Amino acid sequence: MIVRDRGDGWQVVLQIDHEDLSGAFAGAWADQGTRHGSLAIAAARHDDGWAVWERAPVVDAGSGKPVNFLDVDVSSHLAFYRAGIAAVTEHDPYAGLLVSMHGAGIYRQRYGRDPSLGLSRAAAAQKLVDDFVAEQENGYDARVAAVGVSDEERWSDYELLQLYDRLSLYFCMRDVESDGAEPVELQGHTLELLSPWRVRMSPYPFAESPARFELVRRVLPKAKHAEVLATPA
Repeated sequence: MIVRDRGDGWQVVLQIDHEDLSGAFAGAWADQGTRHGSLAIAAARHDDGWAVWERAPVVDAGSGKPVNFLDVDVSSHLAFYRAGIAAVTEHDPYAGLLVSMHGAGIYRQRYGRDPSLGLSRAAAAQKLVDDFVAEQENGYDARVAAVGVSDEERWSDYELLQLYDRLSLYFCMRDVESDGAEPVELQGHTLELLSPWRVRMSPYPFAESPARFELVRRVLPKAKHAEVLATPA
């Protein structure tokens, strides 16, 4: 879950809703290469593994805050991400390769493209993280050979997948209901907030202008914690 503090409540966007928006961006992209169909599948399904975890999301016992996606237990994250990669690969092998790269890249700051990215509990499970990354990276050559893609093409599509992911996260995590936000740079594109939920993107990448997208989000009121005084019987 992607959680933002709104003061009197928590805004929550499920990962499966976040990936729907990523997939919509991919589908609306103007410059589509020969494997764009697979790339769009990867964008729309790159976080499929979260679907099981989000059926019973965790809430911090002290604050009552729903646990944000960057603070999830690493062993759980690795397990469901492996399952998601396998499911996408069965659907579309090239999309599976891109999601495998994305999964490993989460623990490698998108392979250097996003130095701020990192799960808060990754360092405490470094051996598990390293094993997962090595497992994915050791499979790249076989996956590349199976689909007949060049390194240049897969890394180009990986870059686009990261753009769709980060563009979706922008709307999930940032307050775009108010004016005055500073422009944001996302992998060669500038995003400027014009008015609530209206953004200018330069260079403009979509086939239609303006382009309209939908995002499902939920606002949960903050729980009131009652104090209980225990006395001897």
